[in-house]
Amino acid sequence: MKIYTKTGDKGETSLFGGKRVWKDDLRIQAYGTTDELNAVLGIAVAELSDVELKDVISGIQNDLFTVGSDLASPIEKENKNFVIPRIDSQFVTRLELLIDKFDSQLPALKNFILPGGSKVSAILHHARTVCRRAEREVVALSRIEGINDQIEVYLNRLSDLLFVLARFENFSSKHPDIEWRK
Repeated sequence: MKIYTKTGDKGETSLFGGKRVWKDDLRIQAYGTTDELNAVLGIAVAELSDVELKDVISGIQNDLFTVGSDLASPIEKENKNFVIPRIDSQFVTRLELLIDKFDSQLPALKNFILPGGSKVSAILHHARTVCRRAEREVVALSRIEGINDQIEVYLNRLSDLLFVLARFENFSSKHPDIEWRK
């Protein structure tokens, strides 16, 4: 199978189900940013030595493929040939449990903090900002097309988890959080 198809050479691409859209369509932007987030998390995994964090982030990367397929598959156009994986409340609950688990191991947050500290923490903060952009794009898309509303909830929780994981990585590697000086 060839990697290139030449079907996108004129600025269009296909959604699951075959509908052609422009590559700057909000739906494409939303799952493109989700893909970018996944790539940033891949950098974090490559830099991590903590096996538990690697497993957590690898699980998130798999979830993000589900987010991408969900976004690439309009709700009203279910494919009869295969089942489209969709984000549901169980994905969100899993993130909330992870937030609670890692946050309970951290000192209380008393000030705003700047992104940074260890290299992995900085990468996770970067991932958090990409996640927030993906969330904004999904919200924009939801205002004009029907989408799975659990995607917005998932991305909102994920950005919270990435913040907690960035702090956890700093704490674990003995890098203090960098407090914002007012």
